[in-house]
Amino acid sequence: MSMSFEGRKVVVVGGSSGMGLATAHQVVAGGGTAVITGRDRDKVGAAVEALSQNGKAWGITAELTDRDQVPELRKQLAAEHADATMLVNAAGFFIPKAFSEYDEAFYDSYNELNRALFFITQTVVAGMVAGGRGGAIVNIGSMWAHQGIAATPHTGYSVQKGGLHSFTKALAIELAPHGIRVNAVAPAVVKTPLYLGFVPADKLDETVDSFDSFHPLGRVGSPEDIANAVSFLLSDQSSWMTGAIVDVDGGIMAGRN
Repeated sequence: MSMSFEGRKVVVVGGSSGMGLATAHQVVAGGGTAVITGRDRDKVGAAVEALSQNGKAWGITAELTDRDQVPELRKQLAAEHADATMLVNAAGFFIPKAFSEYDEAFYDSYNELNRALFFITQTVVAGMVAGGRGGAIVNIGSMWAHQGIAATPHTGYSVQKGGLHSFTKALAIELAPHGIRVNAVAPAVVKTPLYLGFVPADKLDETVDSFDSFHPLGRVGSPEDIANAVSFLLSDQSSWMTGAIVDVDGGIMAGRN
């Protein structure tokens, strides 16, 4: 699926793997350029190298749950990428944990992530407003923010993603006068490195595939499934959409088998 992003730059926060990287590839394939952020320098470098086969790409390494690293990232985005008219907030982590087992540090890591995304978005939006060309923002939310799933206890994750859903709607209204659209995609189970926080790499396929039948369409999602929806929401083809939370979930929110 190829859309036109000629002359446009996207910032993908959490763009060194999974859905974020798949989206960056689609933007570059459509004639745009991409700035990706990630926490692992080697993965960021490898992703930039892969993206550069087809166009121009830049990488920035930062750990978003460390609030000391966020100002530096914001400074770099403001100095070097204020011309970006697209932003994807794709960074996330998912570790199922019983509510009774949370400690404050683990809970805080979810809040730190939202804090980072909030202020990174503020920086990128400042460039969009100053540029006067409008823009598009897509947040990666989650099916887990819509409902509780007994198989994977997820209170902290739902607080984080639910916050992102609410942020999407509030920001959409505030930025509408500037021609900046803000939407979100809410995936169900997608085969990405997200699950490596609690699944060994050699068991990833097997573990994620065990959720196939959980989805009415009979399979888990791929990063491209999500990127297709994100690219659509970034593109002019969705120019009359803002404040939407789009379920891309194999049918889970419609009902169960």
